Amino acid sequence: MDKNRVTGIGGIFFKCKNPDILRAWYEKHLGLKTDKYGTNFEWRKTDNPDQKGFSLWAPFADNTDYFAPSTKDFMINFRVENLDALLESLKAEGITIVGSVQTFEYGKFAHIIDPEGTKIELWQPDDSKYEKIIGDARTY
Repeated sequence: MDKNRVTGIGGIFFKCKNPDILRAWYEKHLGLKTDKYGTNFEWRKTDNPDQKGFSLWAPFADNTDYFAPSTKDFMINFRVENLDALLESLKAEGITIVGSVQTFEYGKFAHIIDPEGTKIELWQPDDSKYEKIIGDARTY
């Protein structure tokens, strides 16, 4: 099996009744600097401390279909280094892949399903471009 398939947590996404109220509560009471998506936690890579990475905390409306086909109230986003190679390995291992790879300025995304039906998001980030997009929506 390949080592380092997942390099870290890219984000924690969860459903809630009112994302706006929840983001405001976390900002007021816990100091999270939020935007319309949530907040980003900035960190440094152990093997290259000059290089930043980010993990997103993001509440979603409870009626979102973004987690589908999963019926779970949460989704974990994992950071990966080579999404295409990982997906080839996962296909060969019989893992269910949902949809196709999506590419954005700040990285590539794909989704898989775990044995309990939880949708998992895999993200090959471009952290330098992501940092420019998120601006001040960071908690240190």
